[in-house]
Amino acid sequence: MKAITEEILRYELRNSEPDVYVVPAGAILTPAAKEYLQQRRIKYQMKSSFRDQIGAGNKVQEKTEKAGATSQQEEKIPAVEKPAAAAVQRPKYTDHETGAYYYEKPEHMTQLYGNELVNKDDPRIVFRGKLDSTQSLVVLAQAVIHENGCQTLVDDLNDILRHLRELMRCDVLAEDVPEMSTIGLSHAELRERSHDPMKFYKIKQMLLPDYTMGINYAYLNQIRTQIRETELSACTAFRDGGKYKRRDIIEELNRLSSALHIMMCKYLAGDYTGGGN
Repeated sequence: MKAITEEILRYELRNSEPDVYVVPAGAILTPAAKEYLQQRRIKYQMKSSFRDQIGAGNKVQEKTEKAGATSQQEEKIPAVEKPAAAAVQRPKYTDHETGAYYYEKPEHMTQLYGNELVNKDDPRIVFRGKLDSTQSLVVLAQAVIHENGCQTLVDDLNDILRHLRELMRCDVLAEDVPEMSTIGLSHAELRERSHDPMKFYKIKQMLLPDYTMGINYAYLNQIRTQIRETELSACTAFRDGGKYKRRDIIEELNRLSSALHIMMCKYLAGDYTGGGN
């Protein structure tokens, strides 16, 4: 039987303040651990206690119904409506890390999946923030480039935005990223063209931006670097020891940065017509 000590509690609850601490099935709290919870005014109960309470409530209702039926038979009086058993208040949220329950969402926490909460500085939430800010940058760039009259570039950026939004959806809903082409190219084609721009666009390499190259090119480069930062954030968020979860998200971000590299090469090659710098 596992003993949960005060030291274990201090570590698990170091960044949270739950209303109820759930003691895992088969585990016990040491006296020092119980005292620690009392000092922090945190209730504790076994994992199955809510089910037991509901069962107890049902038994009370059954006993009340039987007593009422017997009374009606003996006294032969009309049935009297009986009050329902008191409903058991259920917690709204669960701590993703500790399994503790919350009746209200603490301000320093946010939802990771469904009603599971984590701290707002959790690496997975930081990654979603990066993904969100990258989308906002793409929209800003589209607004500026549209004013410059380069609609073909706006359209390709719209494809990048569609992918970023799909990544967010798949992460939040814990779904696999579907196979998607980007600016009309598969993953293999993106990789091939990004590694040999001379073959496909007659450009030796992606030139580092300079203010003389115009605002459109500067925005493309900024989006490329932002996607790179988001990819690094994903690697931090999904690292589990020496392995990585959600490799599909990490791979898709890598291909999106390749797509921006290709778009910069196409811009230099004059493939995006309409509008100046």
